[in-house]
Amino acid sequence: MRTVAVIAFDGISPFHLAVPSAVFGARPLRGEAYDVRVCAGSPGPLRTEAGYTVTVEHGLDLLTTADLVVVPSWDVTREPPDDLRAALVAAHARGARLVGLCLGTFVLAATGLLDGREAATHWHAAPDLARRHPDVRVRDDVLWCDLGDVVTSAGVAAALDCCLHVVRSDLGAQVAADVARSLVLAPHRDGSQAQFVPTPVAPAGGADAVGRAMAWAVQRLDAPVDLDAWAAHAHVSRRTFTRQFRARTGTSPTAWLLDQRLDRARVLLEQGDEPVEVVARRAGFGTAASLRAHFSRRFRTSPRQHRATFRAP
Repeated sequence: MRTVAVIAFDGISPFHLAVPSAVFGARPLRGEAYDVRVCAGSPGPLRTEAGYTVTVEHGLDLLTTADLVVVPSWDVTREPPDDLRAALVAAHARGARLVGLCLGTFVLAATGLLDGREAATHWHAAPDLARRHPDVRVRDDVLWCDLGDVVTSAGVAAALDCCLHVVRSDLGAQVAADVARSLVLAPHRDGSQAQFVPTPVAPAGGADAVGRAMAWAVQRLDAPVDLDAWAAHAHVSRRTFTRQFRARTGTSPTAWLLDQRLDRARVLLEQGDEPVEVVARRAGFGTAASLRAHFSRRFRTSPRQHRATFRAP
């Protein structure tokens, strides 16, 4: 059981405050993986920007024992108070993972823990964050940045994607897919902010040609997928298909297909006992050596170690 401390403040958005509880407390987790608690610098009634109040029971002392500390947003017209910054630095020093969602990245940047590192925030606030903290490499083109010890996300709904990513890194691909399904989250984002969450499941008979082609490819991950045949399935030329695919997903067909195969491999490793050689063939990598190379490059671990860490009981 991981303790999650969510930091509230006077005037917080109810949506942002609710996101960590919605994801980390989702039904598939059955309250057995995360214990989510809300805290504030001054416990008691706090106003929300929606016009009603919420009551917070815990103070910042909760950060002394939390495994995961989430700053779900912030009022960027105010500097983070010294006691909050000190509590975050102390939590980080003892090994807690820090998460800044949307404008919450401003608070983490104020601690100095992001200096010389990448961070994401809402695209509209990115220039302001870069101006205030010139040592931070601000990203406005991704849904989240995961540095291992610190995770930051883009705006609003990207907070859901980011928390789901944390679940995936903690508990594995299959658990994250179950949580996403329970919350009816979109499997991927269109446009420039396109990081994939669980494996996309597009309707095979839908009107979207690219969507149909994606579903067609997912059903054939264990076999070679030729780009020309893929484009023909969408009834367009190879060049047109590549252009439309990138506009739809923010990445190339080849890179997208690799993501799906890696996801398939992760699920197979977590759910079964098949040798790595069999997993490699079923996920479309052909050989165990190819799977190990791609797996290590993407996840910085081996398929065998991933299975040991996330093996389903």
